[in-house]
Amino acid sequence: MILTLPPRTGAEPLSVDTSENRQIIIIGANGSGKTRFANRLMHDLGPAAFKMSAIKAIYGKEEENRQEGSIDTLYHEVTDGGAGIIRGDIKGEFERMLALLLHEEMLKLIDFKYHQEEGTVHNSKKSRSRDNLPLTRLDRLIKLWQKIFPDNKVLIESGKMIFGRERSDDTYSSAKLSAGERAVMYYIGASMFAPRDGVIFVESPDLFLHPSSIRSLWDSIEQLRPDCTFIYITHDLSFASTRSESITVWVKGCDPAHGEWDYDFMASADGLNDEVYLAIVGARKPVLFIEGDGVNSIDAKLYPLIFREYTVKSLGGCDRVIESTRTFNSLRAFHNLDARGIVDRDRRDEGEVNYLRAKKIYVPDVAEIENIFMIEDVVRAVARHYRRDEEEVFRKVKKSILRLFETDLRQQALMHTRHIVKKTVEHRIDGRFANINKLEEHINDLCQSINPRGIYEQYCRDFRSYVAQGDYASVLRVYNRKTMLSESHVARACGLRRDDKDSYIKAILAILRDDRGPASTIRDAIRSTFRLE
Repeated sequence: MILTLPPRTGAEPLSVDTSENRQIIIIGANGSGKTRFANRLMHDLGPAAFKMSAIKAIYGKEEENRQEGSIDTLYHEVTDGGAGIIRGDIKGEFERMLALLLHEEMLKLIDFKYHQEEGTVHNSKKSRSRDNLPLTRLDRLIKLWQKIFPDNKVLIESGKMIFGRERSDDTYSSAKLSAGERAVMYYIGASMFAPRDGVIFVESPDLFLHPSSIRSLWDSIEQLRPDCTFIYITHDLSFASTRSESITVWVKGCDPAHGEWDYDFMASADGLNDEVYLAIVGARKPVLFIEGDGVNSIDAKLYPLIFREYTVKSLGGCDRVIESTRTFNSLRAFHNLDARGIVDRDRRDEGEVNYLRAKKIYVPDVAEIENIFMIEDVVRAVARHYRRDEEEVFRKVKKSILRLFETDLRQQALMHTRHIVKKTVEHRIDGRFANINKLEEHINDLCQSINPRGIYEQYCRDFRSYVAQGDYASVLRVYNRKTMLSESHVARACGLRRDDKDSYIKAILAILRDDRGPASTIRDAIRSTFRLE
């Protein structure tokens, strides 16, 4: 079947050959119109479309989907008129689905018991043995559900489904199942009611599910309905990555007045990671890739408060930031968005820093993120906020930092020398050599040509001059010391109750979040260290 997608803004609608693509992902940011896009597609498909929504099925007791072939419609077809086996007052799609399964089960058993062949009732032990019972939807559901939850068991008692655990005799109704257990049961059961050769629309297919079970669950359901095409509506690329053979439709925006959508097929994921894709899909603003884990790192807490014009996305290490920024911007013609990155300066020299800045990677004029909180204007702003004498506070902090740096000077010079030597060797050793003798000669000459001792002694001279001249800004630019915030006692000097690193950082973040007092001063001071245009 050729599936024609909804009207497309400024272009002809795209189409998908479902004989080659049984998995279609519809993704888009919140508010992009992806749900409306899917609804239009369902409307165009008519009876071939079948929708599954776990949140509506489990919690939408008063909502009904009266589309032809839906669970609610099938339920009413059985119960309207009062002749059905199941009750007619059941609320909610999940409970109605279970009732339909039991209804089919009872009809199959009755038919099996009284089925006649050539006018003779099948009442022999062989013809009525358990092995000859017809396989029902309920059988398939229980088998697959217990595969997903191997410690659970399902029993049929007095025409009802009850549940229990393998290691316990206690039983309970479906109302006592967890949201995840009900969602899995709903997805499996409902999929079997979809029309033959239909198109199954799944809204938020990862909702309530543990990440470890998502892939196997949907693989199993797709195998259960090999005749159907599955269309998943989501904004979660971690789910989309589990559908390895899918085609992805990115809905960027919607024009409700004209019933048109701005959408496209996603570019190939070759060479891209999920973070880049997520940024593309979710971004309404330029994207800023940063280091850190996105939860506990200082970067993830600080930078969204400083760069409010960006969508900030944590990627982990600096190499991933650099590569993802490059990859994102290489797709500029596709998404028409801009990406920047931020990496720590660490021990990079001016040549490295300028190279990165030319590639849209912001590099601060301080060695690492902890040093950002020690910028002079930031320290002064916090001191003013807590009604302390900013001159006296900064004098104490500066004195502490210079004293720490002087004590650590030779070790810092050695670490900078090691960085320069490593980078130089990596660059110089990467040349082409005619034979092993030439390579050996080149390596033997490297030590003398690089002159690590000369580099080290120059760093020592530079660093001593920073201390002698009281050049605080230069010290922050070259000094890597994670304990600097605590050892400088900046929190106590600014008037905070606790004299530790966390208290000081939390105070600055609180000021920035509330956008109060010196927030703009702190923000401007931090932005200036990146030399933003």
